[in-house]
Amino acid sequence: MDKLNICLVSLTFAPDSQDGAAKFFTGIYNYMKNQGHNVKLITGKWNLKFSDPNIFQIDIIRKRFLWFPQFTLHARNYLRSHKFDIIHGNGPKGVIPIILSNQKRFVSTIHDLGPFETKFTKIPLEKLLIKYTVNKSTFITTCAESIRRQIKYYMPNANINHIFNLYSAIEDKYRPLPKQAQELKDKLNIEGPVLLYIGRIAKYKGVHDIIKAYQIAKKEIPDLNLVMGGKPDFTMEKNYKDWQQKYKDIHFIGFVSEKEIPIYYTMGDIFVTYYYASEGFGLTPIEAIACGTPVICSSIGAYKEVLQEHVIFVPPKNPPQLAKEIVMLLKDDLRRKTLIKNAQNFIKKYTWNAVGKKLEIVYKKFLNQI
Repeated sequence: MDKLNICLVSLTFAPDSQDGAAKFFTGIYNYMKNQGHNVKLITGKWNLKFSDPNIFQIDIIRKRFLWFPQFTLHARNYLRSHKFDIIHGNGPKGVIPIILSNQKRFVSTIHDLGPFETKFTKIPLEKLLIKYTVNKSTFITTCAESIRRQIKYYMPNANINHIFNLYSAIEDKYRPLPKQAQELKDKLNIEGPVLLYIGRIAKYKGVHDIIKAYQIAKKEIPDLNLVMGGKPDFTMEKNYKDWQQKYKDIHFIGFVSEKEIPIYYTMGDIFVTYYYASEGFGLTPIEAIACGTPVICSSIGAYKEVLQEHVIFVPPKNPPQLAKEIVMLLKDDLRRKTLIKNAQNFIKKYTWNAVGKKLEIVYKKFLNQI
């Protein structure tokens, strides 16, 4: 494939941010660079400053909605002053500045349709932005076939032939690190089994249900520990502070660095993720499995499609059932080992080489339409 001038537009980017959408575009960026393409990235600055000269990082106000004018204006101006073969936006937040820069043709990625599945706010702005993004995009990529089908269901006018499922992938660094995990456990002064959650603290991620399930399970397994890594979003900051004060037996770790995440995964006896909406792939359970930790997760469509029989599914918003599965799995070493063993060949297909090759095909189709 000829070498391309590519611009990726993503409000978040790893390791500055660790949400799945950020990691996905980080993987795309690294793959395309390794293939010799000329890749530029426009992103916001949340926690870290990048030294890569090909990354245009925009200083933003890190408050709800206040980031929007700064990021959008500077990204729009950058796009207007540069020319690219491919412009690829990460969700509506990455696409809006592309549209405002008068780009007529571009690629977008839709990770999930959470606003269609549940109400995040009283004003349906996110729904409208997704519809607008789908309507304006030349091609769309998704990270699960279920999301591709949902787009067509909620937006019947969308051209299904211009929507491509790529799935997502994990990095090679996700592997068992038992020595470092034990050192971490000693550092945190933890004895007994560990129930682990790592991810953004958001309402639809079912974090409070995990806490309730932990409290129920702890009655049967008194030395059970809950470790929660990740920062709260704008809507959950007060809840998070209240939890820190109320639940003194829970280890609220906050931001976990990219280097430490595989160690935390390895330390966990069970990794649990309990979304009830807004999940397009399920990156963290795949990462946990790669680190040798069995997974319990909610039985939402994307999880069932991607993870298949290699995890334990529990209906969302059901803490007693979640607690029951946690207790049963912790008491069944053979089942935990079998889950991990059977999943090892399965997770090998989620590589950036596989995802990147699919995306290059999409880019080629895009260019052939000009």
